[in-house]
Amino acid sequence: MYFRRKTSAGRAYLQIVASRRTGDQVRQQVIATLGRYEDLQASGQLERLLRSGARFAAKAMVLSAAANDAVLKIAVRRIGPAMVFERLWEESGSDRAADRWREDYAIAGVDGLDLHHLYRAMAWLGEELPAAEQDGRTPFAPRCLKDVVEERLFAHRRDLLTRLDLVFMDTTSLYFEGAGGQTLGQHGYSKDHRPDLRQMILAVVIDGDGRPVCSEMWPGNTADVTTLIPVIERLRRRFAIARVCVIADRGMISADTVAELQARQLLYILGVRERSDKLVRELVLADPEPLAPLIIAKRGKEIDYEAKAVTLAGRRYIVCRNLQEAAKDAADRAAIVAALERQLAKGDKALVGNTGYRRYLKTVGGDRFAIDPDKVAEEAKFDGVFVLRTNTDLNSLEAMLCYKQLWTVEQTFRTAKHLLVTRPIFHKLDETIRGHVFCSFLALVLKKELEDRIAALGRSSSWPEIIADLDSLTETELEHDGKVFLVRSTPRPAASLALRAAGVALPPTVREPTAD
Repeated sequence: MYFRRKTSAGRAYLQIVASRRTGDQVRQQVIATLGRYEDLQASGQLERLLRSGARFAAKAMVLSAAANDAVLKIAVRRIGPAMVFERLWEESGSDRAADRWREDYAIAGVDGLDLHHLYRAMAWLGEELPAAEQDGRTPFAPRCLKDVVEERLFAHRRDLLTRLDLVFMDTTSLYFEGAGGQTLGQHGYSKDHRPDLRQMILAVVIDGDGRPVCSEMWPGNTADVTTLIPVIERLRRRFAIARVCVIADRGMISADTVAELQARQLLYILGVRERSDKLVRELVLADPEPLAPLIIAKRGKEIDYEAKAVTLAGRRYIVCRNLQEAAKDAADRAAIVAALERQLAKGDKALVGNTGYRRYLKTVGGDRFAIDPDKVAEEAKFDGVFVLRTNTDLNSLEAMLCYKQLWTVEQTFRTAKHLLVTRPIFHKLDETIRGHVFCSFLALVLKKELEDRIAALGRSSSWPEIIADLDSLTETELEHDGKVFLVRSTPRPAASLALRAAGVALPPTVREPTAD
């Protein structure tokens, strides 16, 4: 029921109205007409009526008082993230900062936890298993408790249709500040462009559906090409994989790696260094057969690709071209050549030190330079091109699509580094370091689960919007007329979508706190 101001013949009346459903129709029924609106206001009867009813509507009065800033505000806590991600976990940055962060969130079961409890929990996740349970460890890392969690998570969601045929793997480096990194922290090739700092190597393995399967951590001086085979063998043991196809980027492979994959009868789709591999550069790319077209929709945009298979010397290659990237490469090269021509007109002594220019130049007259049209034409062969090597029987377009899924791993690293603030790492002990990074891995698992559930509803939403809207969902603790109430804010659209996808019901708009 509700109050309604009804105007008739130029006069306003105050009515009490109820909505009633008859079949598919909702109709309003007037319960009572209280009188003319102006008379009720002037006589004070409306105020007396509302005050009388307020004895039986404390929650409504709390909302009214809160809107008018007429209450004592005790505390405000964010409830959105905890509601969604606690449910996802049930079903399926800096740690000091995290300890302060959780004070602003209503999370069940964390009362009484201090900072040292968080450290101990992380160290527990990263502890090495007993010697009797080290079967399947790699030369670079022991088996730890976090491995057991990964295996049980996989087993929990595994059913008769779950397979781990496609395995995507890539690596990144995470650097340490201060004296962090007991044995994991080593100097090596830094993908973060911080060679001055010690680092560790993080690998994430993702299945064909884009779900994080497991994480691996190695000392920072471990070369990528030495890790692929041990990790794949470990995957086969840990997750009972009978048949696996490895998809990895060009930085992960070497001739020895490919030979090992073939010797172990592992299927693979691997990126190739098309510029430095002479066979690919001179023969594979020169194959005269035309490429077949393909359009891929990615993030709301259509991308034009071409692909074809080339078999040479018993090896099967897939030549792929991104037409949008090809156009960009051609435009960039044309701009460089045009700038080079202008510089040559002024004098060419300074050109040798510019690598962007030098690759298009040839020497003339002993110490003079000119644009080499053959080098320009040679460079055009690589416009938008990437080459794969595979021993699968997938057609060229299928193989290319599988390889393009590797971007999900790259996206995972971007999320871990930027949204989840995995780096830099300040811990000193290996077990705490492993636990710290593994917590980010678990967050990625929950992120993927929520995205899948939203997609199952036929909806989509950006991750920053989801986080921002969930973070805006709060419960404010108020004191009114000697009583304490919790008043919930109205959820924003992305938060409502996330709550629906997770199957979580919102608490009432106003409620009295329950006794612990």
